[in-house]
Amino acid sequence: MIDSLPKDKKIVLFDGVCNLCNSFIDQIVKRDKNNVFLFASLQSDIGIAIREHLKLDTSKLDSVILFEPDTTYYKKSTAALHIMKEFGGAWKLMKGFLIMPKFIRDAVYDLIGKYRYKLFGKKETCRMPTPEERTKFLG
Repeated sequence: MIDSLPKDKKIVLFDGVCNLCNSFIDQIVKRDKNNVFLFASLQSDIGIAIREHLKLDTSKLDSVILFEPDTTYYKKSTAALHIMKEFGGAWKLMKGFLIMPKFIRDAVYDLIGKYRYKLFGKKETCRMPTPEERTKFLG
């Protein structure tokens, strides 16, 4: 399953039932002018396969993961910042936050993650792509 993923795309894994996460995915889809990203929920078969391939704890569904096949992966704040720098324009300045110590960035990320369902709500089912978006979503 992992071997069949396109090598020229970056894959964003996200919590498919989290409203905040889904809003972030909506923003990525809107700003992905160069068609860089593909998406899969952490709960999907491909999401689970990627996490197992990366040897990430499959019981934790609290982090966005940016997977670049045959290259590397990023999670939490590092993933979010690498995603935003692909938006171009002033968004590239977000890359500057990578100089901040990871433990500080991830502490803020984890704090938001801990309360995301209370603050932003939760869906009963994973996000379904629109017909126009369907080619960008895996599994």
